[in-house]
Amino acid sequence: MIKSMTGFARSEATEKGITASVELKSLNGRFLEINCRMPRTISHKERDIRDAIRQGMERGSVQINVKMEFDEVAKPTTINGAAATRCFNALQELRSKLKIKESVSLDHVLQFSDKFMEEEENDNEALQTKVILRALSDAIKTIEIMKTKEGQQIAQDIKKRIGYIEIDMDAVEKISIKRVPDERERLRERIAMLFESDEIDETRLQTEIVLLSDKLDVSEEITRMRSHLKFFIETMKAKESSGKKMNFLLQEMNREVNTLGTKLSDANASKIVVSLKEELEKIREQVQNIV
Repeated sequence: MIKSMTGFARSEATEKGITASVELKSLNGRFLEINCRMPRTISHKERDIRDAIRQGMERGSVQINVKMEFDEVAKPTTINGAAATRCFNALQELRSKLKIKESVSLDHVLQFSDKFMEEEENDNEALQTKVILRALSDAIKTIEIMKTKEGQQIAQDIKKRIGYIEIDMDAVEKISIKRVPDERERLRERIAMLFESDEIDETRLQTEIVLLSDKLDVSEEITRMRSHLKFFIETMKAKESSGKKMNFLLQEMNREVNTLGTKLSDANASKIVVSLKEELEKIREQVQNIV
């Protein structure tokens, strides 16, 4: 199964007044590279976030953006009773000095609430981590679905191009089978011209043909090329996506095609070699985006 390396997902999780919003973006990359953006107040949770991404994603350049929101219920308020009393007494004293008839009320005291009321930082670390990881898990599932769908599209294109390569290899094999008798006759003509005689030492001719055949024989390249194609298709069907393995096989196939180009001097064969290289390059471009 082929999976793309590119994708985007956004997810949100809320529990007991704590909300975590996660944006996850994945791009092409040789290895798994993680870039985290989050408020300083939760920066100590980065290790948990990175571990979760490593468990859910295999390869690519991953960027994650985490935002936190806390409802009032998630921010309990502490009242400093002694400070509130001092504030009340100070207002009472001021009332007396200014000879104000109106009595000091709670509303008056609350106008100075910043002096005796404090919002506690939410200390439920376990709950915060739970909410963040739940949002992240949902985002990873979403992005993996997207990557799988895109991978299916890539697989269809690669299969089409492998079909073109197989047709080209059939053509190369036909040319190679015909070459030996053609080269033998061409060699006979050359020797006859050199010696200006139709009488040729058949033993010597056979020796030359064997030497020539060894230099021009492409049966091994054809066999290896077809073996690589078969293994490539099997890799595409494997349970785990393996872009690195596919890239290695493409390198091996390119080597075989280059050897074919060196050994096959026929004009038609040269066109086929060019076609093979073009299709392999198009597949290589697709494989760069495979996990």
